[in-house]
Amino acid sequence: METDASGADPSRLLNGVAGGLLYGEFTDTLNDAVRYSVSLTESALTIQKISSSPSRTKVVFNLSDCIGCRAYRGADGADVGAYFTAYFYPLRRHWMSAGVARQRVEQCFRVALVQDPATNLQEAEKWAYAIRDASARQAPRREGVLYSEVRRPCRVMVLVNPHSGRCQALQLFTGHLQGMLTEADVPYTLVITEHRNHARELVRTADLSQWDALVTMSGDGLLFEVINGLMEREDWQEAMQTPLGILPGGSGNALAASIHYYSQSAPARSEELLLSCGFMLCKGLVGSLDLVSVHLPSKQRLFSFLSLAWGFVADIDIESEKYRHAGAIRFLLGTLVRLASLRVYQGRLAYLPAKEAPRSLRGSVKANPPPSTPQHTSLCSSLPCQLIPNTSPNHNSHHNHGSTNSNHNTVTNTSNNAITTMRPETLSNSNTQEPLDSLLPSLDQPVPDSWTVVKEEDFVLVLAIYQSHLAEGFWTAPGALADDGLIHLLYVTAGISRPALLRLFLAMEKGAHLAYGCPHLVYKKVKALRLEPSSPQGMITVDGEMVEYGPVQAQIHPGLARLICG
Repeated sequence: METDASGADPSRLLNGVAGGLLYGEFTDTLNDAVRYSVSLTESALTIQKISSSPSRTKVVFNLSDCIGCRAYRGADGADVGAYFTAYFYPLRRHWMSAGVARQRVEQCFRVALVQDPATNLQEAEKWAYAIRDASARQAPRREGVLYSEVRRPCRVMVLVNPHSGRCQALQLFTGHLQGMLTEADVPYTLVITEHRNHARELVRTADLSQWDALVTMSGDGLLFEVINGLMEREDWQEAMQTPLGILPGGSGNALAASIHYYSQSAPARSEELLLSCGFMLCKGLVGSLDLVSVHLPSKQRLFSFLSLAWGFVADIDIESEKYRHAGAIRFLLGTLVRLASLRVYQGRLAYLPAKEAPRSLRGSVKANPPPSTPQHTSLCSSLPCQLIPNTSPNHNSHHNHGSTNSNHNTVTNTSNNAITTMRPETLSNSNTQEPLDSLLPSLDQPVPDSWTVVKEEDFVLVLAIYQSHLAEGFWTAPGALADDGLIHLLYVTAGISRPALLRLFLAMEKGAHLAYGCPHLVYKKVKALRLEPSSPQGMITVDGEMVEYGPVQAQIHPGLARLICG
């Protein structure tokens, strides 16, 4: 509402602060005759239409759903008013489905308290700043998880693989994510990858001080490149403190689906999943991410964030590439084709079982503890998690690693004030300056007596997974978390019928396969494993990428990376 105050303090007219809360009366951006009362608390923005009618419509927006707010002058130079617009992505029921998903809502108000444009703009900026500040403090947090925060303003490098999935990653970014980043005031540099290993080569030599986060818009293959490129740097330990984000733009989108699941949101796919991951990126909360060190027959080592597969699952992943144009349904098509000619694979499997966490460590941690108080997270892990106080075409690649490390158990990164406490299995070797795989013997040596050797040697599949989802529609390890310090090992022995195997995969869509009671399915929580195929033909994949075939072994490195999550 426009008022000629002639020097009076505008905040004493229609705007004010009472008990730490902002209150104001503003007009509609399209109709000055429509007025709203707007109040801001620490947790919500309440909007109420002012009218003579006794029933006044009130709308309350939770600030945990707000990603940003901006103030600006109108396009008309003669307009003395100023404006502020808040951007919300609340969970709402979709009219085409029974579930809920994040949907964009924009709330815009015109500030015209006085005839002075500068004063009105100052008032709009005050509101925009207060809404941004309050919404940052209301970022959704899960109990039992320690978060840090991406520095603000967050400078992001976004790497897009234009050939991933249905070759629509770039269009999805410009159509959905570009606007969200602008609304959240997140400056970014867009990098279009041009060839296999482009992202790996780029991050291996990049000046990471220019970026507060590295984000991939693709399937899971591009993040695989980024992680291995970072681990090849001489300063890998500092480089791995750079928060990593993923936006689903491929066929599988396993990590994106897992992150969405960890946020305790209803299942989502396609564009709904993209909005969810974009929302978490704009909120900027950072948790820990386990990595798994994988040793190949040629003594190459690479780092994995998702899975190691042999047999049925690996065959589907690689053979279904020909159906890439079909999107996520490619995996269903690949499953049906492989079921028609079901194979059995011979080999030996051994693993180091994980010990159960002591009861005293479970469920005892509250979210966001004071930095001065040492805390450990309890996420189904047998050892304390990393502690970080708050701080402000698909790529099929083979990696040959040479990486460096410090020989200290605790590393202080002065660039972002992050302190990382390593678990015993993630210690460094002072001689080789590499992350020490303390749980693994040499591949030419037998496994220790503490390991379990599987009696069966005929398998349909072996899958070691460290996230909850293997793809958007495959909820493979329902109990998994990004930093639980566990490898979730599933294997299916020979003798299972085709219908039974198909039922298992159909049950996996709802995470019900472990309760299915199939005698051929075995599930174990492990810290390390070794797989020695004896079948002359077959495929092994790591994070969906085909690697060298032969004996492989792997161990978990808890909290080695940092992940933008919710």
